[in-house]
Amino acid sequence: MHQPLSGLRVLTIEQDGAGPYGTQLLASLGADVIKIENPSTGGDSGRCAGPYFLGEYDSEFFQTFNRGKRSMALDLKDRGDRRIFERLLATADACANNLRGDLPAELQVDYAHLREIKPDIVCAHLSAYGRDSERAHWPGYDYLMQAEAGLMAMTGEPDAPPTRFGMSMIDYMGGAMMALGLVSAVLGAKRTGRGCDVDVSLYDVALNQLSYPATWYLNEGKCAERQERSAHPSVAPSQLFRTADGWIFVMCQAPKFWGAFCKAIGREDLLANPAYADMAARRMNREKLQNELDAFLSTRTTAAWMARLGGVAPAAPVNSMSCALGAPEARSRIETVSHPDKPEGLKLVRDPVRINGQNAPSCRAPKLGEDTRDILDEMLSDKPGDRAAE
Repeated sequence: MHQPLSGLRVLTIEQDGAGPYGTQLLASLGADVIKIENPSTGGDSGRCAGPYFLGEYDSEFFQTFNRGKRSMALDLKDRGDRRIFERLLATADACANNLRGDLPAELQVDYAHLREIKPDIVCAHLSAYGRDSERAHWPGYDYLMQAEAGLMAMTGEPDAPPTRFGMSMIDYMGGAMMALGLVSAVLGAKRTGRGCDVDVSLYDVALNQLSYPATWYLNEGKCAERQERSAHPSVAPSQLFRTADGWIFVMCQAPKFWGAFCKAIGREDLLANPAYADMAARRMNREKLQNELDAFLSTRTTAAWMARLGGVAPAAPVNSMSCALGAPEARSRIETVSHPDKPEGLKLVRDPVRINGQNAPSCRAPKLGEDTRDILDEMLSDKPGDRAAE
């Protein structure tokens, strides 16, 4: 199939989830992503992230973020290994990392050091607080960013403690932003012959994800408050409602959807109620509307309401993970890749980008240093290759 990043080579010095998530997106689009891993430390720390392991220095966590990549065992502080790295760098388009902000300069993997080897190299850095921040040397993680940037304070029920997202979404957004910056800078380098540093910090990403509530606060002094039932701050009904056996999320974000919703559930009388006459009135009477809809929607199951609402008005069932992954819609989004330590194959959720209607072919993540010999042979023969295509 067509892979738009075929021919792009990215060296990456990465750990855990944020950086690997971004470079896996590049790999799924055809880039030759080579993980530079220090064998004396066990490589990417995600290899040892439990509780589910797949042989030595491998885990289901690691497999989630590193499919389609290759692994080369090098210690960048070793002189001989450093020379090999620099020779390999001369064949690459970009060098990515998600090191602590003060470490790229120390390891000499920033543009100031690498441009002497390859002037058009792009150096992409994903750190917690940035490389030019007074907190560059601070360690940092997703949940800390959610806390400090105000996202936890916006999440959860009004009378409950601040709540984090269910997953590390700042990590994943950070990785995706780094990947976008890297590809954009490589396009520029191809045009100008000059590379650059690309910097993304988790803290910047978290602040950016405050989105329009941040604009409202900065300009109007209005701080978004948590709403009951995960409700939208300015639209009603746009929230959770009880059903006979669970919950359903309804989002009437436009007047036409309010009308379609009322007709689909058999409550056209609500359209004539002055308290719900327009979006402003529904917002002002949110609690009254919630109580009325709760009482009515709780008379039938979630599935029964979805049979009426699906494709008519924006609504979705609130599923458990098992229900979500077992749904017919999810089946084509799950792949099984072969793995030497899991004879039945390893099931994984596919990366989300499709090209010409097709998902990219995929293979498992590499064992530590698995591709070192092949890459060295390629360097000697000047013939690039990749394990995924074998």
